[in-house]
Amino acid sequence: MAIAAVAALSAALAITCVAIDRAGAQEPSQASPIYGVTIPDGYRKWELVAPALEGDPLNELRAVVGNAVALDAYRKGTLPFPDGSVLVKLAWKRTQSAEFESASVPGAPTTVQVMVKDSKKYAASGGWGFGRFIDGKPVDLAQHETCFACHEARVQNHDYVFTRYAP
Repeated sequence: MAIAAVAALSAALAITCVAIDRAGAQEPSQASPIYGVTIPDGYRKWELVAPALEGDPLNELRAVVGNAVALDAYRKGTLPFPDGSVLVKLAWKRTQSAEFESASVPGAPTTVQVMVKDSKKYAASGGWGFGRFIDGKPVDLAQHETCFACHEARVQNHDYVFTRYAP
């Protein structure tokens, strides 16, 4: 009986170890198509880079957070961003506050979007890998095919990053 319990525990630990990569991200089956980007573990504890308000048709409140590498680059004004920079955008439907009529507050969550800087791995997309997730799952291939094209068309002169630091 004890041997069976130890075997079951070992199997569970092995499965858990396979599900977490060295950065503590999601398992590969949760990776974005094209880029293989996952939602980084612990990103909700990262520092705020800047908030944003997206008008119609999306009508969203957004917050971009970054890891220490990205925040250091923002503070120093370093472009291009160094490899290892990771930015995560959280988005929610914009809703009117019930307590303060002139305020907008986050409603239902819409997406979590991730940019990972690795100039060798993502050389074909300006050094950035992209991931867009709804309910923790990557969206389809067609949506990921639009990521770099949009960034390339609009913010090529800012290392393909839209968000500016709000100190």
